[in-house]
Amino acid sequence: DANNNVAIGYESLDANTTGQNNTAIGTWSLTANTTGTNNVAVGKSAALAATTSAGNVVIGVEAVKTGVFTGTNNVVIGKLAGEDLTSADANVIIGEDAGRNQTTADNNVLIGQGAGEANTTGASNTVVGQAALTANTTGNFNVGIGRFALAANTTAAENTAIGYAALEANTTGTSNAALGAYALDSNTTADNNTAVGYNALTANTTGADNVAIGKG
Repeated sequence: DANNNVAIGYESLDANTTGQNNTAIGTWSLTANTTGTNNVAVGKSAALAATTSAGNVVIGVEAVKTGVFTGTNNVVIGKLAGEDLTSADANVIIGEDAGRNQTTADNNVLIGQGAGEANTTGASNTVVGQAALTANTTGNFNVGIGRFALAANTTAAENTAIGYAALEANTTGTSNAALGAYALDSNTTADNNTAVGYNALTANTTGADNVAIGKG
C-alpha cells in the first residue's frame, strides 16, 4: 500500500501505486511515480516522468521533467535543472539549466546557471560558476570553479580550472591545471599543462607539457 504521501496540485502523484513517503507540490509534480519512495518534488512538472526513483529532492519548474527518471539520491534545484535525467544517481545540480541534458551520469556537482548544461554521460565532475563546463558532454573527473571555467570542454577529462575563464576554450585537452583568471584560457587540445597566475599561458593553444607560474 502507498503510505505517508503528500500530494498538492493538479495530478501530482497521479499514477502512484505503492510508492511511499513522497511529497509532491505543484501541478504534475511526480505525476508518473508508481513505486518510487522518499522523494520530494516541488514546482510545476517537477520530476514529472519519475517512475521508480527514490530519495531524490527536485525543486524547480520543469526540473527533471523529460526523462523517464529512475535515479536515486539526487538533489536538483532550479528551473529546467537536470531536465533529461534518467538513471543518474548521487548528483547535486543547482541553478537554472544546470545539468539540463544530463541523462545517466553519476556523482556530478554542478552549481551555477547553465553549469554542465550540455553534459550527458560525463561523471564525477565538480563545477561551480555560471556556464562552467557548460559544453561538456562525456568528459569525466573535471573540476571547474569560476564563471566560464572549462566552458568549452566537451570530452576532455581530469582537468582542473580555478578562476574566471580558466581553461575556457579547452575542448579535448586533458590533465591540465589552471589556477587564476584567464589561465590557459586559449588552450584547446593540449594536454598536461600547468598554469598558475593571472593570464598564465593565456596564448597557449595546442602546446603540451608546459609549466608557467606568475602573471602572463
